[in-house]
Amino acid sequence: MTDPFWRRPLSSLTQAEWESLCDGCGRCCLVKLEDEDTAQVLYTDVACTLYDAGACRCGNYPERQSRVPDCVKLTPEAVAEITWLPPTCAYRLVADGQDLPWWHHLVSGSRDTVHEAGVGVRGRIAASEDDVAVEDLPDHIVSWPDRWPRRAKRPR
Repeated sequence: MTDPFWRRPLSSLTQAEWESLCDGCGRCCLVKLEDEDTAQVLYTDVACTLYDAGACRCGNYPERQSRVPDCVKLTPEAVAEITWLPPTCAYRLVADGQDLPWWHHLVSGSRDTVHEAGVGVRGRIAASEDDVAVEDLPDHIVSWPDRWPRRAKRPR
């Protein structure tokens, strides 16, 4: 029996394997603020302008970088450098040599378990960035995207 593809180095994945590794949580689609003095990244409960809350994914994934200039394209190299990926992120977990959790769709067989485990942003977004003035973003800072939900830690 061969190991699942996600136990290989990120750099060895095919494009289809890479794309399927995304758990669809939406945490990376939240607007983040960086403290100029400390470089600490703070999450908000405000979603990117392209985020489709109903589908819980980017509403224009193929054109996201041209439509949202600060949208970061994840690559194995970027994953190694980016400090703001949530601790639950499959790319981060695999890069750190960890296995995928029970709620990841490649393990569970369902795209809903990420939300059942409390990892997804479904129902937790306060607004789109189109509806929040930049100076009001600090009022939307939240800590939950940078933590593992309790029910996500427990095996199913």
